[in-house]
Amino acid sequence: MSANLLRNPFKGAAAAAPFVPGLLEHLPNALVVFTMPTYQLIYVNPAAEAALDLSRKSLLGHSLLDLFGRNEALVHMITEVAEGRVAAQRQELVFESMPSRIHQESMPAHVVVAMLEEPNLMMMDWFPIDQQLRSERDERVTQQVEANKELMRNLAHEIKNPLGGIRGAAQLLEYELPDKNLREYTQVIVKESDRLQTLVDRLLAPHRKAHAMETFNVHEALERVRSLVLAEFPHGLSITRNYDTSLPDVMGDQEQLIQAVLNIVHNAAQVLQEQMKLGTAKIELKTRIARSVTIAKQHYKMAFDLHVIDNGPGIPDEIRERIFFPLVSGREGGSGLGLTLAQTFVQQHQGFIACESRPGLTVFHIQIPYRKQEMAE
Repeated sequence: MSANLLRNPFKGAAAAAPFVPGLLEHLPNALVVFTMPTYQLIYVNPAAEAALDLSRKSLLGHSLLDLFGRNEALVHMITEVAEGRVAAQRQELVFESMPSRIHQESMPAHVVVAMLEEPNLMMMDWFPIDQQLRSERDERVTQQVEANKELMRNLAHEIKNPLGGIRGAAQLLEYELPDKNLREYTQVIVKESDRLQTLVDRLLAPHRKAHAMETFNVHEALERVRSLVLAEFPHGLSITRNYDTSLPDVMGDQEQLIQAVLNIVHNAAQVLQEQMKLGTAKIELKTRIARSVTIAKQHYKMAFDLHVIDNGPGIPDEIRERIFFPLVSGREGGSGLGLTLAQTFVQQHQGFIACESRPGLTVFHIQIPYRKQEMAE
C-alpha cells in the first residue's frame, strides 16, 4: 500500500490518491471506500458511521448501492469515473432512502466520487446540504433566543423590586381593613405577586448558580428522568430505551442536564394525553456517539448524541420556530419556560438542542461535546 499523502479530491484535476485509512479517520465529511465492480464497502470513516447511524462492522462487506436506494445519478457518477472519462465527479444528489433518515425520506447532499491509486478501489465523499442550512438557521435562532433571554432577564430584574413592594403593601392593607370580607381581594394581590415572583426566579435561576462540574454516566441520568416521568404518568405511556451502552461518561453539571432532559420528556408526556387513553403513547430515549461534529462554529472530535422521540400530535406550526423563546407554550396553562431552560442548560455545556416535528413524530436532538481533558485543564 502506498504511503503517499492523500490528495484532496476537491482540489485539482488529479483525484487519484492512495488508500491510507489513518488519514481519513478525522475528516468531517462522511467517506467510504469500495471495490469495483462489486461496489463492496471495505472502509467507512467515523463521520460516515454517524451519518448512516450504523457501525463500521455492520457496514463492511455490504454494497454501496444498497445504502442509497440504487440511485441512478450516483451509479452514473461512479461509472464515469470508473471508465476513466473523468478523474473525479462532483455533483449535488438527492438520496431518497438512508438508514438514518428518521425525520425525512430524502436528503440532498454534495457528493464527490474519485478513483484511488490502488486498482479497482473508489472513494465516495458526501456532505448533507440541509446540514449547512440547518446550521445557519440554528445560529440565527440562537442569536434571537439569546436576545430574548437577555431582554427577559432585564425585565425580571426590573419587576423584582416593585413586586416586593406591591406584596408588602397588600399585606399591610389587609391588616388595616375593617371588613374581613375585603381581605380576599388583598389575598388575590399577594398570591398573584407570589406567582409572578416564582416566574421571575425561574427566569433568573440558570444564571445564579455556578456549575457543579463532574463526570457522570449519562444513562443513569436518563434513568432518573425516565422513572420520574413514569411515576407521574403510570398508565398508557411507554418510555423505551435505545441506548449505546459503550458511551463514555460526560463531564458537566449532572443536575442541570437531568433538568434539561426532564423538561423535554415531561412536555412530551403532557401532550400525549390522548394517546395514553388508548395505551399507545410512546417516548424513545436514543443515545449514540457523534463523531467529528461542529457546534457553534467549534469543531469537536466526539459528542454525546441524544434523541427524545415521541408519537404525539406534533408542535403547532405557528410556534414551531419559536418554541425555545421565553414564555412561548403550545399547551394551555404552560409557563413557556421549560424548553427555554433546557436550551440554556445545554448551551452552557457548549452543546446544542434542536427540534423537528410533524403530526405523529416529534424529535428533540441534543448534542454535548466530550471535553473532559479540556475542562479538567
